[in-house]
Amino acid sequence: MTVKGSVMAHREVYYVDYSADFGLSGLAGTVCHRTRFRIDEPTMSALAARAFLDEDDQLGRDVRLLLESPLPDETLRAVWLAATRRGFDPAEHGLAPRAWLHRVSEMCPPRPPVGSEGGPTVTEEELRDAVSAELRLLAPALTTAVPVPDLVPGLERVVREADADLGLRLLLRALKAYSVRVPDDQYHRFLHLGDRLDYPQTAVFEDLSVCWPPLGAVRRDFEFGFGLPELSRQFDGEWDAWRYEGTGTPREHVVRFVHADAGLVPGVQAAVLLEDATCLLDSPLTDEQITAVWRTASRRRYTSEDFDADGRTWLRQIAEVCRERLNEVDPAYTPGPRPPRTDLADAVLTEVQAAAPALGATGAALIGEVVTGADPDLGFRLLLRLLDAYEAPITEARYTRFERLADRLGCGEDYVRRELERRITR
Repeated sequence: MTVKGSVMAHREVYYVDYSADFGLSGLAGTVCHRTRFRIDEPTMSALAARAFLDEDDQLGRDVRLLLESPLPDETLRAVWLAATRRGFDPAEHGLAPRAWLHRVSEMCPPRPPVGSEGGPTVTEEELRDAVSAELRLLAPALTTAVPVPDLVPGLERVVREADADLGLRLLLRALKAYSVRVPDDQYHRFLHLGDRLDYPQTAVFEDLSVCWPPLGAVRRDFEFGFGLPELSRQFDGEWDAWRYEGTGTPREHVVRFVHADAGLVPGVQAAVLLEDATCLLDSPLTDEQITAVWRTASRRRYTSEDFDADGRTWLRQIAEVCRERLNEVDPAYTPGPRPPRTDLADAVLTEVQAAAPALGATGAALIGEVVTGADPDLGFRLLLRLLDAYEAPITEARYTRFERLADRLGCGEDYVRRELERRITR
């Protein structure tokens, strides 16, 4: 377990690498997910104790931040009821909010930090201003959707008088509890704030209702890889990745892959993969070349398995899975051909040729065929996939050229860093 420390303007906070929402907001989420069950005070206490036993130390810190603040009981009750969708109201059990928080604090005593690394990426003042700005934008929607009086001023007081980080997480939890739709641009600002605070991304996007833009494969701001090069990584023959991702057939593994769009426009992973597959299928590359492209990218050239022995047939099966996913999320969506970036073909081809010592003459020639015969964009991404797979050293100058090409191709921010940062030679 990694513990990260950051010093804000008024206190030191230690973040643990959680896998989902955490602290008081995480406990509120647990309550929301149990609304079909009766939540009484003993059950609520058991949930808090379980969180502490599961090493959610932030729960105790969050509670103590509220107890040490000047916030009145009315404010504490309002933000808690909104975050839990009224799933547990201490007042119904004869407890004032502060009295209940004291109980939780006693169940979650402070633990000494086990270590820290890194420094602050956002000051408390900057964070307060950022969260308050987002709250003001959402105030009309929150007031309309959440039947809790004085919620918006209450959240503002948490941000200003208790802790901006906790205020952000309680704001997100209230939005999720009442399915308040968040504009796409604001959603990405929330992701950015969460990233600066070392949140797991699920703490932001899980259960959040987002007003997504129209589905289109031009949006490629993935946290991880995407398209055919990333799928080839999942089927890497050198370590049989797909076998360890769970049971199932190769097709079922593709199904899992195209559903990996949590936190993204639903269906975007399938849309991008379909474009890549269609790009090769519609190209003048021969059946043998298409098979060689897939098996080279997935490092399966010498495998005896036959599910991808005919690359064109395999790509058609991949495309079918993509269309099924797209029909689920947006039946009206009509995939269109991706215009090839022929203006960048020479620049990409130059980099492919320079990679021949790492890829081998045959591998470089094959990726070159993708660049000139199918799409420079796909060829570029396959090049980076293979340079990483074969652990080719990358000079800083070459890395910079790759970043410029990726930006011009619209590969998304940090794409080259995610693919090749560990291969840079200093």
